[in-house]
Amino acid sequence: MTLRAGAQVRVRLAKRTHPDIEYSAIVLGDDGDHLIVRAPWAETEARDLGYVRFEPGDVFTEHYWRDRWYSIKAVRGQDGALKGWYCDVARPVQVRADEIVSDDLDLDLWCAADGQTILRLDEEDFVESRLIETDADAARRARLALDELERLARAGFRRI
Repeated sequence: MTLRAGAQVRVRLAKRTHPDIEYSAIVLGDDGDHLIVRAPWAETEARDLGYVRFEPGDVFTEHYWRDRWYSIKAVRGQDGALKGWYCDVARPVQVRADEIVSDDLDLDLWCAADGQTILRLDEEDFVESRLIETDADAARRARLALDELERLARAGFRRI
């Protein structure tokens, strides 16, 4: 199933170690493999993560794939300036008529707008999820996906 550009969809980030996150987004494009949506920051309050501050008015352009084990989100402030890219390691996205489901695997990567600051995140959450013990193949794919995201970040995300 491909989604029509301009359609509104619900995005659900299914979390293993935290509550799921759900929000509305607008489909920008879908070629049957690569799906792009745009959504505002889903929370009413700002969240300072130490390396970036997400706040009301921020806009996320989110890239999902049906065959890749990650998603990439370009984050822009209310003024349109790029803050950076937040990347989730996740199983390939599931797409329904009005919903996108991304099964988060608790590994993340942040790449600041300068392209130089690249942080691997949430290693502890990944270990605590016990995915390594319960699904060794998915854990291996998650680690490979994190490595691929770092390569893409070092290349400025030119190949997404």
